[in-house]
Amino acid sequence: MRCAARAAARLGRGLAALAWASAFASAFAQSVSLSGSLGDKALLIIDGAPRTLAVGASVQGVRLLSVSGSNAVVDIKGQRVALTLGGAQVNLAATTADGGASRIVLSADSGGHFITSGSINGKSARFLVDTGATNLALSQSEAQSLGIDYRKGDRGTSMTANGPVPVYRVMLASVRVGEVQVYNVEATIVPMQMPFVLLGNSFLTRFQMKRENDVLTLTKRF
Repeated sequence: MRCAARAAARLGRGLAALAWASAFASAFAQSVSLSGSLGDKALLIIDGAPRTLAVGASVQGVRLLSVSGSNAVVDIKGQRVALTLGGAQVNLAATTADGGASRIVLSADSGGHFITSGSINGKSARFLVDTGATNLALSQSEAQSLGIDYRKGDRGTSMTANGPVPVYRVMLASVRVGEVQVYNVEATIVPMQMPFVLLGNSFLTRFQMKRENDVLTLTKRF
């Protein structure tokens, strides 16, 4: 009887630990998007459920920092993320044991594009996945707003539909998407205005890419 009681106690402790771990995991959001705004409140879709947050409030690890019309900024695990009304949801990467991350999961928007938030050298940026771009690419004005002194980079030219344009090639210290950070990423700075930073192959080749319908999974190689 005593052996059976000890076994039952061990089983009970194991089940309790499992329940605690499950509750802890579910306490943090896995995806978030902006559905609407009203004054200083934003309607967020967190893990598929609508949640209304006022500026400064938080739920499931998502804290609303600011909201203005069709844009909002939230804090997720210390990372500032910009959300756009009607934009693709931000999917949080699966965190590895060392506190880093190895996987990015993105969902396509209504146009079939993969758009996501992240940062360059620690400053917020919006990315569009572009498998046809050799390098990560951004405009000169965006580079300036991010504090990148691109004129110290290597100058060259790039052919466009309107002929050759001057470009600069620089090395970015870090590029972060979700919880995944990559270091020393080559970038091309172009004079044309662009609504997004193009997430090209200088970043994408660090990952194994797998697409299933409207979901793109990037798994870090190194």
